[in-house]
Amino acid sequence: MTLSYLFFKMAYNQILANRIREQIQELERLDEKEMFGGLCFLLNDKMFVGVIKDEMMCRIDPARYEDALEKTGCHEMLFTGKPMKGWVMIEESGLKNVGDFNYWIGLAVEYNQHAKASKKKK
Repeated sequence: MTLSYLFFKMAYNQILANRIREQIQELERLDEKEMFGGLCFLLNDKMFVGVIKDEMMCRIDPARYEDALEKTGCHEMLFTGKPMKGWVMIEESGLKNVGDFNYWIGLAVEYNQHAKASKKKK
């Protein structure tokens, strides 16, 4: 294993990943996968939260997207160069206190039951 491989594997904030794991551990049908250079958590086979570098990624109800962007530390997810409505990134400033952290996890869990799953590749 090369040093560059190890660096790439550890490119996301492990402390934030562990905070998320601890918060969601009671949920059923959980999985996690390393992808996009980060870590994604899946609930019911659907991505709902993740860690990219030092930020938390959340899949939320698109109807709540504009309001979410007004919250401290929240900004658009520009993974493809364009805003992805329904996906937001939350910086550390929006995750410092437990209430804010739980708010974002709650939004993602809530929307997961209505979100469509990605089509499986054959």
